[in-house]
Amino acid sequence: MSLFDLPEGLVAERDRVDRSALLLRAVVPGAAHFALGRRRRGAHLLGYALLMILVLTLRGGAVREAMASRDPGDWLAAAFVILSLLGAVAFSVWDAARIVSDRGRTRSRSPLRIALRRFSENGLAVLAVYVIVGLYLLAILAPLLAPYDPTVIENALETRYLAPSWLHPFGTDEFGRDLFSRALYGARVSLSVGLLAVVVAITLGTVYGAVAGYFGGWLDGVLMRVVDVIIAFPTFFLMLMLVGVFEAGIVFLVLILGFTSWTGTARFIRGEILSLKEREYIEGARAIGLPSHLIIIRHLIPAALAPVLVSAALMVGGMVAAEAGLSFLGIGIRPPTPSWGNMLSAGQDALLVAWWIAFFPGCLLALTILSFNLLADGLRDALDPKTLTRKHL
Repeated sequence: MSLFDLPEGLVAERDRVDRSALLLRAVVPGAAHFALGRRRRGAHLLGYALLMILVLTLRGGAVREAMASRDPGDWLAAAFVILSLLGAVAFSVWDAARIVSDRGRTRSRSPLRIALRRFSENGLAVLAVYVIVGLYLLAILAPLLAPYDPTVIENALETRYLAPSWLHPFGTDEFGRDLFSRALYGARVSLSVGLLAVVVAITLGTVYGAVAGYFGGWLDGVLMRVVDVIIAFPTFFLMLMLVGVFEAGIVFLVLILGFTSWTGTARFIRGEILSLKEREYIEGARAIGLPSHLIIIRHLIPAALAPVLVSAALMVGGMVAAEAGLSFLGIGIRPPTPSWGNMLSAGQDALLVAWWIAFFPGCLLALTILSFNLLADGLRDALDPKTLTRKHL
């Protein structure tokens, strides 16, 4: 040992002090990650924390009013800002500690890590993720960010058909309501209906197709004939009939869109399960007496889940468009509750007088659908083993 080498005990003490200082720095989200060389993750954490702090600073009064409100949506928006900021701090400390503890260890590249790395190389797909996350944040924080009440009509003769300006970034409609506020609240309806409907469709289709494919035989024949009967009906006209007969609320729209869109997922999952259930590890699971439901849940569905994620990303955009179409026809979400579809419908009669009424909701709708399509393309490329190269391993 040279004169400049520290004794083993002092080295351990120095490492402990350095680690404690690093974790103390991690209380500021992203600061420790910059020191550890994880600049991208640090930028994400720091940017998100600064965004929440900015909302609390500039809209502090709205946050306090929302916390005292009896409206669940308002209370959720205020709680989301506070809890997500605390969550960013907690995750920063936990992740920094994990990175420090894993230093010097050789980490194997799992399929998930390989897929994430391949996805991050697709610039358009990453940009689509940022846009989608931004849209959902705007939707959740709508009660805090909206400068006006989206449904209140005041001085309609003086404020109707105002062009976009600093006071009204998206202009006003025929009743003098601020379109920026209505677009924010409309995002809550359109995006939540699209996402929840896909969750219903994917869950039902996955379970249905997995049961049919795994058990096979007469049960498979009966279940798939039911699917064929449902597919025989034109989906959009079936939705029109159901929504026209029953009163259309948000929950009802979610169920209708979900229960009329699961058949494609069921047929796809069934085909995957028919192939996977003959694999050796499935035969081994049966040989040791593992119950059928555990084989399906633990082994078959996860193995067939990657293509389902691509399908789900495409379906969200389609569900948002379907909700907008139903609302545009006047049988979906009805005014005064704002949604992008009924905002488009309100603007179609005033295109020559007030083009902005239909323009901004249409742009948001197109941006949402395009982003989910780009996300699906990125997931397909990242999860496709045929395009895997040596550099990703």
